[in-house]
Amino acid sequence: MDGTTPDAPLEAEGRHFTDEDWYGDDLGAARFVDCTFTRVDLGEATTTGATFERCTFHNCSFGSSVHTSTAFVACDVRRSKFFDATFDGCKLLGTVFAECTMRPLTVRGGQWQSVTIRGTNLAKVDFSGVDLREADLSMSDLSFATFTTAQLDRATLRETKLEGADLRGASLDGVDLTVAALRRTRLDLAGAVLLAELHGADVTP
Repeated sequence: MDGTTPDAPLEAEGRHFTDEDWYGDDLGAARFVDCTFTRVDLGEATTTGATFERCTFHNCSFGSSVHTSTAFVACDVRRSKFFDATFDGCKLLGTVFAECTMRPLTVRGGQWQSVTIRGTNLAKVDFSGVDLREADLSMSDLSFATFTTAQLDRATLRETKLEGADLRGASLDGVDLTVAALRRTRLDLAGAVLLAELHGADVTP
């Protein structure tokens, strides 16, 4: 493959792809609905405006792949590798990641609402400006991750490690910071007030 003409179909519904080699393919604005991908190699593949809706990915490789304005909606992603992958302005609405390798990872904006990424190493990943409302990041390692201006409203951070994480400017409405592991976590005034109130303080302006 020369990386310019994709071997993958540009549109598919209800299909099962197993042991496919799409390494370096440009999938463009491909559309996959209710498809299952098992051991598919998407390393260094690119997508632009593509859609993966209710798709399942098991033991797939996304290493060094680049996804621009692509949607992964209500997908189930398990035991897959995203080493050095890039998500630029993507929608990952309601997608579940389990037992995945997700760092290093480049994220530039986008909507990650209701995404589930539990028990995953996301240390030092930059989520600045990302919409993570109602995301479940329980038990994940977000040490030294950056969430400046991100939307974390109603996100679940149960036993999430936030050592050295930067939450300044993040929207934290409905977030219980008391169940997270905070150590040298960077908060702005609004975040500090929220944390104090969660610990029972009566904060007076």
